[in-house]
Amino acid sequence: MSPAHRLLRTFRSIHLHLGVFTAPMLLFLAITGGLQVFGLHESSRDSGYAPPDWLASAAQLHKKQTLEMPQRRRPPATASGNTAQPTPAVQPRVRDEAARPAKRNLWPMKTFFALVALGLLVSVSSGLYMAWRFTRRPAVFGVVLGAGVMVPLLLLLF
Repeated sequence: MSPAHRLLRTFRSIHLHLGVFTAPMLLFLAITGGLQVFGLHESSRDSGYAPPDWLASAAQLHKKQTLEMPQRRRPPATASGNTAQPTPAVQPRVRDEAARPAKRNLWPMKTFFALVALGLLVSVSSGLYMAWRFTRRPAVFGVVLGAGVMVPLLLLLF
């Protein structure tokens, strides 16, 4: 076997094992990122929507690499009665429509990013299928795929 052939075979093997090892996290990030595009992971002040706990936790893991949810700060309570400091008079704001930028339509970009997440999901899934279907060593494939699932789960313990 020539050195060039041996080098190409080594690169193929590295590509296969790295792809199989990283595939579970790529699938996780594609799914959670696709859901985050539409803001399904957080509640809005204007609506009564509350995301499911699993989705909020998955989004927190995606964004902050932890499952610990931050505590929401409540606005400070105003003291009733006399205050030591006088409050300044609030002058009403004059709304100048020309000074305010027009609202942009974000749906085209959100749809594009959701399609990219779906494309990544399909691409990684089909890559995993082909790697499993055409491998000569399915046991090694299973071990590497299992390691790709277990390593991030074990890292959550730290």
